[in-house]
Amino acid sequence: MPLVRIDVIEGRRDAVELRTLADVVQQVMLDTFAAPDRDRYQIITEHKLGQIIAEDTGLGFERTDDVVIIQVTQQGRTQDQKVAMYRELAAKLETQTGLAPSDLVVSITENTRADWSFGDGEAQFLTGRL
Repeated sequence: MPLVRIDVIEGRRDAVELRTLADVVQQVMLDTFAAPDRDRYQIITEHKLGQIIAEDTGLGFERTDDVVIIQVTQQGRTQDQKVAMYRELAAKLETQTGLAPSDLVVSITENTRADWSFGDGEAQFLTGRL
């Protein structure tokens, strides 16, 4: 059940481009994390210019105002699945949206089955509903 936050600079993409970005991220989650089709929880936030600071960590990247930061909260994926997700995200976002791989920052936060409630004040993973 990945929860995906996508942060972008305001005004750099229109609504169609933002939806394409989100669709690509979802497809990569399906392909690399084997997420169920209807398991889609995404939050897209646009920030004013200057409100996303993404330096290159000394790697020599030339970031632009097209930078996209993706934060994934999920459980139970292997290191190989995560590495595959990073690669596939960079490749597909470049080909389908024109995003330069150097403008993509991805972070994964692990949690457990007890850390999710999908409604009704219930922990569905723990009660057996999921």
